Amino acid sequence: MERANFDPAKVLNWEIKGIKEPEDEAIFVGVFLYKHGTPRDYDSIKGITMYHNNVKKDIVNEVVKFLKDKFGGEQAEKGERIFLSSSKEIYSPKEIGGLAKQLESKFALKAVISIEFTDITEEERKKSGLADAKLLPIPGKH
Repeated sequence: MERANFDPAKVLNWEIKGIKEPEDEAIFVGVFLYKHGTPRDYDSIKGITMYHNNVKKDIVNEVVKFLKDKFGGEQAEKGERIFLSSSKEIYSPKEIGGLAKQLESKFALKAVISIEFTDITEEERKKSGLADAKLLPIPGKH
């Protein structure tokens, strides 16, 4: 991902899902950012958001501290989601890929990255350096 080449301004949202082995125990942490904000009740919160499943509270707290130290923001929670309102926002392949690697090494996770683009051309898709098999067209946009 760090060697990918795409226009960060065209990133609509991204997600890093960090999965703990064995996968059948469904232990994971997700970190994501929606450019236009993450829905929370009737509001939209700008900044990085984290979610978790089957993760011990002390590990959740460690991940939140790591993210807050790195990106800042005011912490708010709703269910299994933790919002870092007004945190630093990242969209470049180097930053997203770097964060995924840090989450993998610091918390012993296997990271899977998903990115959704807006108005990306076929030529930009091909030049991005992302795996063709993973580049899915948006219905009605081809």
